[in-house]
Amino acid sequence: MDKKRRDFSDSEDEMPHNPKTIQRKHSSDFENKGASSSHSKPLSKPVEKKGHWSMGLLQSMQDPANQIDKDDKIIIIKDKYPKAKYHYLVLPRVSIPSLKSLKTSNLDLLNHIHRKGEELVKKHKSSGLEFQLGYHCVPSMSHLHLHVISKDFNSPSLKTKKHWNSFTTKYFVPSSDVIAELERTGRVNPPAASQHKELLQTPLRCHVCKLPQKNMPTDRKSVV
Repeated sequence: MDKKRRDFSDSEDEMPHNPKTIQRKHSSDFENKGASSSHSKPLSKPVEKKGHWSMGLLQSMQDPANQIDKDDKIIIIKDKYPKAKYHYLVLPRVSIPSLKSLKTSNLDLLNHIHRKGEELVKKHKSSGLEFQLGYHCVPSMSHLHLHVISKDFNSPSLKTKKHWNSFTTKYFVPSSDVIAELERTGRVNPPAASQHKELLQTPLRCHVCKLPQKNMPTDRKSVV
């Protein structure tokens, strides 16, 4: 795999060189849409084949060991490569590849995803940490997913400038902004390829005081 592509890191995209096996059909990766979290029918053993690493979220979200909450609309997992002390992904059960795929008919679902993210934040109120809820404008992992992440950014998995900038620049689009744009225009328009690459290459800055940083912050707790 192209190392540069892996460094683009949408968190869950730090996959091994050999692609993971994924289920044969995208639609079969989701549990019965009408099932509740307490009455979900067991999935039959999936037919697997080699697939591209960018599809790894589909496998992760269906692994019961990864799931921390679910209902008939969403599944919540811990990010496999967290970029902060608390880092979760809220994923819809229905197939939505990216922000560009969103339609006004998805507004109820997006609001539900946002509410589930807020519930996670409330559960960590005693931590004293601030959180942000949002989407990467052009994620490298296929399948829409909301990041619910604490703003300490204190994690050994946060290694590069691209990792840092993907959560501290406009590359990270707040969930409320996505919902507002979809309500206003009927679609979500991520920036052009040249612009999102510039955002990831932005010189390092503290996300709180905005002062330039020569290197990756070492004492990240101090900037919460």
